[in-house]
Amino acid sequence: MGQKISRRAFLEKGGKGLVATAFIPTFLGSDIDKVFAKAMGTDMKLQDYFNRFNVDEKTINDVMAAALSKGADYCDLFFEHTIGNYIGLEDKAVNKAYSNISYGVGIRVLKGDQTGYSFTEEITPEAMKLAAKTAANIASGSGSFNPVKFKRSELADYYSIKTSWEQVGIDKKIPYLQQINEKVFNEDKRIIKSNIWFNDESRYILIATSEGVIQYDYQPMGQISVSCNAEQNGKREQNYFDLSGRRGIEFFTPANIDRLAKESVRRTVELFEAVKPDAGEMPVILAAGSSGILLHEAIGHGMEADFNRKNISIFADKINKPVAENFVSIVDDGTNPNVRGSINVDDEGNPTEKTFLVKDGIMKSYLHDRISAKYYNVNSTGSGRRESFRCYPLPRMRNTYMLPGPHSKEEIIKSVKNGIYAESFTNGQVYIGAGDFTFYVKSGYLVEDGKLTKPIKDINIIGNGPKVLADVVMVGDDLKMAEGGWTCGKNGQSVPVSMGLPTVKVSKITVGGVKS
Repeated sequence: MGQKISRRAFLEKGGKGLVATAFIPTFLGSDIDKVFAKAMGTDMKLQDYFNRFNVDEKTINDVMAAALSKGADYCDLFFEHTIGNYIGLEDKAVNKAYSNISYGVGIRVLKGDQTGYSFTEEITPEAMKLAAKTAANIASGSGSFNPVKFKRSELADYYSIKTSWEQVGIDKKIPYLQQINEKVFNEDKRIIKSNIWFNDESRYILIATSEGVIQYDYQPMGQISVSCNAEQNGKREQNYFDLSGRRGIEFFTPANIDRLAKESVRRTVELFEAVKPDAGEMPVILAAGSSGILLHEAIGHGMEADFNRKNISIFADKINKPVAENFVSIVDDGTNPNVRGSINVDDEGNPTEKTFLVKDGIMKSYLHDRISAKYYNVNSTGSGRRESFRCYPLPRMRNTYMLPGPHSKEEIIKSVKNGIYAESFTNGQVYIGAGDFTFYVKSGYLVEDGKLTKPIKDINIIGNGPKVLADVVMVGDDLKMAEGGWTCGKNGQSVPVSMGLPTVKVSKITVGGVKS
């Protein structure tokens, strides 16, 4: 938790610009049982969220009056309570475990295209009004605010679970790590080490706006990651596999536990046979699933509206223009059931949706938050997301993927005489403006005479996102969503996301392999 600061120190910082407060939440003291007496579970009503944050409509209206006291146009309050747990197994023993709690409210004030933001971890009327007045400094003058009657619209539920993570004790989680560890070592005698991590999170949010919108959501998350080290003839290799989603403990079935062990071992020991391809420009097949990270990084970021509003992105003038072949369609979607990047409501109180970025080769939309939607005179796409109550929202991706096309995986592979099949990526760099990228291929295969042959490793692919999009010449009918724990960083904020792809052939990308 953050350290306490004095009111004077708060005001001094506030005079210098936007500031974040740091108070220890009062509910963590003796009143915790009263506050959460009815608050566990996933079927909570609005009053349960008021109880969780110890607020009511009058308190929220009073804070908004302070936020708008200097003549700003709009304000919103974002309340968050997140409970996270971590367990780690290393050297065949569970030897790490910790929990963390994030609790507070962020207050945003908008005046034209300017944003004032402040937050406090002390959710009391006094602390919230102080933070609101700090955020209000973005405007100058005076203003008035008539209390609003808040109205909530019903939301779809894209991640209903049977049991909230708060109801699952550590004693129920440890056996999963032990089972996976045992299976990993039984899978291949070359395995010499495994690291296994179990993360779970419960996030409760309450959003209220000066326009009378109020929304709440319970957002669960679970993840198990398995990393293996293997040794053969003095040579060592390492790789990993993980599963993540907006799911509860019931997701970790015997079948998924078995997959975690088998796939992490397969990816690791296969590297003993891996080679490097010849360097140069060649056809690249992107495997269905997590290779969609290339789509996310090299193309998706360029379609976030703030980069286009500021004329940074190469896509800034591409709306309603062709950017790909007519069998290419790309969506960013918050509605995929239980997928990691799905949300019922964004962090501005807008219901999520499925947004077509590219349809039949034509660019159709950017990803919009409130500010960019107003700038372009369109509706928000439900893409305003933030890392926590300490951060203001930005246009962000959710689950970004390409829709299935007219080709089969087998047909695509047969069409390549010499190239590579990229299965998984790590450690990429992207320049949003131009769309230039470099990605490290963690695992994949050579493609020789229309067949997958030797595994490959330790190579980079180098290219330009918009050009790669234009060079997509075949799209498979086998769309698969990534299953791992992907997290997207932007402007210092990280949010959970996912991506997907059918098998896709790009006619040419530069591969940094071995000089022939």
